[in-house]
Amino acid sequence: MFYILLIIVLSLVLLHLYINYHEDARVFMKVPGMKDRFLIGNALEMICVHPDKIFEWRTSLSKRFNGIYRFYTYPFRYINIYNPEDIEIVLSSTKFIKKSRLYDIIKPWLADGLLLSSGAKWQQRRKILTSAFHFDILRQFHTVIEENSKRLTETLGTSGEIVNIAPIVTEYTLNTICETAMGTKLSDETSAAAMSYKNALHTLGNLFIQRFIKLYLLIEFIYNLSSLKIQQQRTIDVIKKFTTDIIDKRKKYLEQNVLTSNPTKQDEDDVYKGRKKFAFLDLLLTAENDGKIDKSGVQEEVDTFMFGGHDTTASGLSFLFLLLANHQDVQEKVYKEIQSIFGDSTRIATTSDLTQMKYLELCIKESLRLYPPIHFVARILNDQIKLSNYTIPADTECLIHIFDLHRREDLYKNALTFDPDRFLPENSVGRHPYAYIPFSAGPRNCIGQKYAMMEMKSATSAVIRRYKLEAITKPEEIRFSGDLVLRSIDPINIKIIKRDAKNM
Repeated sequence: MFYILLIIVLSLVLLHLYINYHEDARVFMKVPGMKDRFLIGNALEMICVHPDKIFEWRTSLSKRFNGIYRFYTYPFRYINIYNPEDIEIVLSSTKFIKKSRLYDIIKPWLADGLLLSSGAKWQQRRKILTSAFHFDILRQFHTVIEENSKRLTETLGTSGEIVNIAPIVTEYTLNTICETAMGTKLSDETSAAAMSYKNALHTLGNLFIQRFIKLYLLIEFIYNLSSLKIQQQRTIDVIKKFTTDIIDKRKKYLEQNVLTSNPTKQDEDDVYKGRKKFAFLDLLLTAENDGKIDKSGVQEEVDTFMFGGHDTTASGLSFLFLLLANHQDVQEKVYKEIQSIFGDSTRIATTSDLTQMKYLELCIKESLRLYPPIHFVARILNDQIKLSNYTIPADTECLIHIFDLHRREDLYKNALTFDPDRFLPENSVGRHPYAYIPFSAGPRNCIGQKYAMMEMKSATSAVIRRYKLEAITKPEEIRFSGDLVLRSIDPINIKIIKRDAKNM
């Protein structure tokens, strides 16, 4: 019995030495990090975290270390960075454009769309889709966005009512992305499907958190045996049914009304109503007709941009409204700027009007600093690299924590304070170009950032023009979800007060 026990102990020791002290591991372990436990490294620290606490746990690590720390448990090796110098090295390089294997969690959903693809496929897709977000195209979408912003103000409720703002703006951004990029107006018939779609996205987010925490579920064959796999597939089926219906509806419309490969013919059924433009989905379907993309490619890009085009903007708007409600002086300055543009007129905003909203733009930028909708991005370091003077072995996963970067006191004085003036040109001098990256940066930056800014300006100006927002939920009460998109676990409650009719 003694010899058996001795053999087991020796075997475990040898295994520990092999997985934690091979050449790459020895180099990697020089980076500061959590206390390492025999054989399992840092696994226990993460596994013991409750899903609702994972974001809080991660930010506590960022406060504990100075811009860089490691996480290691064989075979997983993650380097976490949140200082601009290291981030620039990673994001500015065309060498490190391959997304982390962490995103494999959502690959059954988004497949090889622009978010997850790499190499020649990513370059081809990026080239096809970039023109869909050209300013001239966005300007043509403007009227549709403004119409949706007006409807948003009509759904906020009665004066004096307390509302949870998050689901309201999510419905707004979903309707807007469908009408602009997808060329499909949601109807009463599709409202139930849209609700199922939104709920399914939140379910997927929760599944992502659970799989991320339970590291053993990152191993594909183990995950395939779990109940989470079945739940994930059912959820993805709901999402894909919604997006497939959108594709089929637009394709049918184009086949019936467009005789050439250029979608320029419109009638009263087209949401664009005679305004010549090339919708995101129209470009994809044209590319499919030209043999540049196949049917599955259209599906994965629609899934990617339906998610990226509404969920992230909804997050940004939710936290912006939270901040304006909690900072009445800032909200009043926004309102006065809007009044200087519109006076007593009730007309909708033009693109020129949105351009004049300089202070509102500062507010949006500062809100995105404090609450970046995509709070982290992750890449594979497919070559050895130096970060903060530490050697990082090739094939290490790199997590870039945008949320923690944006809240560094050495980059932003009184970093937790909402101060739009910090984005005035004179106050931005000398700031590291990678100190502020709400839309990521480098070759893989967000393709839809101009669209998002236009939509956030449109929605916010429409709401503040008609309503005064009063705080119910305080920023310090927010508990963040560890989802792919920054979300509040609890409702973001705001009281809405209708402004005097003569000032609308």
